[in-house]
Amino acid sequence: MTPGSPAPARWTAETWPIGAALLQFPGDVAGGTSLTDGPPSGWRPALREVALAGFQHVDLTDSWVRVADLTPERRSALTEVAGELGLAFSNVSVTRKSVIDPDPDRARTNLDYALRSVDAAAEMGVTSVCLGLHQPLTPAQLQVQWFWLAPGAEDPDDPAVRHQAVERFRRIGEHAAGAGVQISLEMYEGTYLGTSQSSVDLVRDIGLENVGLCPDIGNIVRLHRPVEDWRTMLERMLPYTNYWQVKNYLRDHDPATGAYFSAPAPLESGFIDYRTAIGMAIEAGFDGPLCVEHYGGDGLSVSAANREYVRRILTAKLGD
Repeated sequence: MTPGSPAPARWTAETWPIGAALLQFPGDVAGGTSLTDGPPSGWRPALREVALAGFQHVDLTDSWVRVADLTPERRSALTEVAGELGLAFSNVSVTRKSVIDPDPDRARTNLDYALRSVDAAAEMGVTSVCLGLHQPLTPAQLQVQWFWLAPGAEDPDDPAVRHQAVERFRRIGEHAAGAGVQISLEMYEGTYLGTSQSSVDLVRDIGLENVGLCPDIGNIVRLHRPVEDWRTMLERMLPYTNYWQVKNYLRDHDPATGAYFSAPAPLESGFIDYRTAIGMAIEAGFDGPLCVEHYGGDGLSVSAANREYVRRILTAKLGD
């Protein structure tokens, strides 16, 4: 993807697609049955709650339902259920399925899954798919209150493995281009997308117009260690951004003890100034879908408040 430039947005503050992440909705029902394998009636309760929270768009997170694993008939049924509730899908998010997983068989399975996710998105009329290189949570991460407090799996410092990531994302991107789908790569610590510069370098090496970045800087500012300044991260990545997951955290560091603190926060109350960040994005030419995320508590209600906050900022930044 080549850097964007300031241009009139194709959306207004009211029509800009802002999807609800489905992180707070489990992918299994009582008894352990997967929603992906269950009847369409099982999808309605979560989508109804999203609609009642005032959303018009849903970010199809595959921790809830894996659209790549649905038959065409069931994908059509999912679209129909959403439509009956006044909802459309703004993006498909593939989570923790790295195409360079250390297990070669799993990596190939994840590559196939990513390609099928693109096909599923195109079939459903969804023009954005978000991928990443982060792997499943480690046992240590599953034991702590917030998973980012424990070390996760990391990509190796190996040019051959990084080259494989470039080649596999390029293959996915070329496949997606033929289907009219944008691919967005999510920033995440410990991966080849772990810093602003490494993220930009990866996208440049892939070299496709429909492959860009998801600058999820919330993933970085929550870490209990020194991190890049959020403004610097955005300055580098926004020209390559085609989809954006936004969330915020409180962040503090006591230099006397070396202790760090972080916790989820609403967009307008956290460490990142999203009024400034959204203005920077518009100035850089960003016009892709947005997704509001929040961990902990009533994540849907906080996300709904975040949506309204974003619309207020868009109103101010887009002008008349």
